Amino acid sequence: MSAVRIQVINPNTSLDMTETIGAAARAAAAPGTEILAVCPGDGVPSIEGHFDEAIATIGVLEQIHAGRQQGVDGHVIACFGDPGLLAARELAQGPVVGIAEAAMHMATLVSTRFSVVTTLPRTLIIARHLLHQYGFHDRCAGLHAIDLPVLALEDGSGLAQEKVRARCLQALREDGCGAIVLGCGGMADLAQALTRELQVPVIDGVSAAVKMVESLVGLGLSTSKHGDLAFPETKAVSGKFEMFNSF
Repeated sequence: MSAVRIQVINPNTSLDMTETIGAAARAAAAPGTEILAVCPGDGVPSIEGHFDEAIATIGVLEQIHAGRQQGVDGHVIACFGDPGLLAARELAQGPVVGIAEAAMHMATLVSTRFSVVTTLPRTLIIARHLLHQYGFHDRCAGLHAIDLPVLALEDGSGLAQEKVRARCLQALREDGCGAIVLGCGGMADLAQALTRELQVPVIDGVSAAVKMVESLVGLGLSTSKHGDLAFPETKAVSGKFEMFNSF
């Protein structure tokens, strides 16, 4: 099989976070897999609610469009809200995997119950919605927030990283979980060290999604184009969205 090319999309506009995500993706990727870590030029610097996700979805679709033109084999959406995931699957030819869905799936393969550690308390509600949507609600032992914004993970102080560690320890103490899912793409570089320290699987969705895309491509499986994930209906798209006329 030829080398796999995976586009890893950070849906926010933070270049520092894109670099963190890209490094984690490359560390997880198999030898020969090429990682293209990208983010939109327009949008929001961090994604912390439904409004942010709505804006970020357009940037995700623009990057999916660009990735198809570059001939990538698959795509990762590297935000824990999985913004625009189903729309991206409509537009894409290859597999598209969101990091929340990937991390939750992986957690159920190595534990019977997992907890989630994320950023702001308001995003706990979004995580709960995803647990129901993906069918993992009964497998989640607890949801925890560090009560710091996403970009605190990139400010260099180390405070956010220490709070992630503290919340992971709290989850192990209080929830009876067997694994922990990190609920933000900006936490991608913390999973291995926490796994070693806590002696339980701590799962970063970026790495999990990369391995899932590699597996799907290796199996020759792509996004189904039968039913609701078929390519969008042909129609004239106007204004700033005209690029989508040429997908």
